[in-house]
Amino acid sequence: MIAHFDARPATEPPAPRERAATAITDHPSVDRIGTGKLAARVARQIEQDVLRAGWPVGRVLGSESELRERYQVSRAVLREAIRLVEHHQVASMRRGPAGGLVVRAPDAGAATSAMVVYLEFVGTSIDHLMTARLMIEPLAAALAAEHISEAGIVTLRAALADEMAAGPSRDSHIRHQLHLTLAELSGNPALHLFVDVLLRLTWRYARDQLTHLPEDPQHPVLTSSDISHEAMVEAVVAGDGPRAQYLATQHLEMMGEFLRSWRPETRYRPSSLWAMPTPGHTQDQKLAEVVAQRLLAEITGGGWDVGSVIGSEAALLDRFEVSRAVLREAVRLLEYHSVARMRRGPGGGLVVAEPDPSASIEAMALYLGFQGIEIDHLREVREAVELACLDGVADRIGEPDVARRLRAVLHGSDADNPFGDSAPEHLGELSHLLHVELAELAGNPVLALFLRILITLWARQGEVAVADGAEPLPETGGCITRAHQGIVDALLVGDGGLARHRMRRHLGVLTEWWQ
Repeated sequence: MIAHFDARPATEPPAPRERAATAITDHPSVDRIGTGKLAARVARQIEQDVLRAGWPVGRVLGSESELRERYQVSRAVLREAIRLVEHHQVASMRRGPAGGLVVRAPDAGAATSAMVVYLEFVGTSIDHLMTARLMIEPLAAALAAEHISEAGIVTLRAALADEMAAGPSRDSHIRHQLHLTLAELSGNPALHLFVDVLLRLTWRYARDQLTHLPEDPQHPVLTSSDISHEAMVEAVVAGDGPRAQYLATQHLEMMGEFLRSWRPETRYRPSSLWAMPTPGHTQDQKLAEVVAQRLLAEITGGGWDVGSVIGSEAALLDRFEVSRAVLREAVRLLEYHSVARMRRGPGGGLVVAEPDPSASIEAMALYLGFQGIEIDHLREVREAVELACLDGVADRIGEPDVARRLRAVLHGSDADNPFGDSAPEHLGELSHLLHVELAELAGNPVLALFLRILITLWARQGEVAVADGAEPLPETGGCITRAHQGIVDALLVGDGGLARHRMRRHLGVLTEWWQ
């Protein structure tokens, strides 16, 4: 017998989320909604139900017929919704007598790789990357010092010992491991995830420098790196957060200078061009990643315009000499961010598309939900990212287009849907408009992408709170309007310090509301 996801006596009134699911088909505009949009709404409802239930891995949510009855949709809509849920790695359909939609543990690997592809496509530079690392990693070191335990000390010192035993290795993956360990010990799942992405990006953007480090073991970049790592570890072990943060900042500034200046004589030619090695991949998956990377290099380096056809499936199979399964997996990786898509029929082939990170943003937000991220975790990392974006906007405030766009987003919010009159379910979405614009205006695609993930997750937390019956604090909408106006006013007069102060206070109010 299939274990029902949310079994209750028949006499018990439906929960708010079930009323919402039923309302999907009760709404008079449903006939005008395409199957894809309706399926996306059903998928979102399934994902919310899983989140609210504590993400019970292995639990069967129901058979296809039971899910159709629960969500009151057609077989076609449900199957498309299940495809989306499977794509986000929330659940998968198991066939057979005891089958059904089964909750699964998500893996961030595919979405992380896709984020790296997207960031390369939109022109991320080493300066963008190091700016993001300087915002994220010192915070992780400070939090690691705050939360360090006896077991954590053993783990951290073991990572340092492995690095020292490797010596002046030409492969710097071992040196990156300490950074990832510090992020894990921070206790903040978002920081851990973002540092993983940043390290993969560093490897991708600077593999020549990182693979061919200086031969001389006494070279300043090697000795200073060893000294910095040892000092950071001891500061974290001692629980000295401010010192750990300071040392991490110094170390990353030195690393940034090295990556910008070091030009090894030997060029690196990796056998796999796809980010950092990902354990657990099959040979076909690894080969597909190589093919996807080469196709990406053609798109980004060859000046292909959106809409251009790179080649038919047959032509690509012949060019890369791989199986159809490998090529289709490679295409799927590119389709994940709409970097390219396969068009069928006469005149079809692999078509260059406008890149879109939405799928990875959704997947990352869900993954962090599975990791048990809390609102305080979100506040910690979101504040760091938001303040970095504010600094970027403050540096560009003299550009006419920046001031115009800041004024426009405030005007648009007030004119189209005033915060003060917003229903609770719309308040979270509206409150993020200015934040997204600030991230875009800062001009750093890494920070902008991270902030979109955090905002998506923040909004999901709010949706769950509203579904559970939470009410906004009095005048919350008006407070958001005034806070946004105050932040923009400070930026427009060139007072970056005041803008940072107001942003911190504003995020504190939003945190209080969600709590």
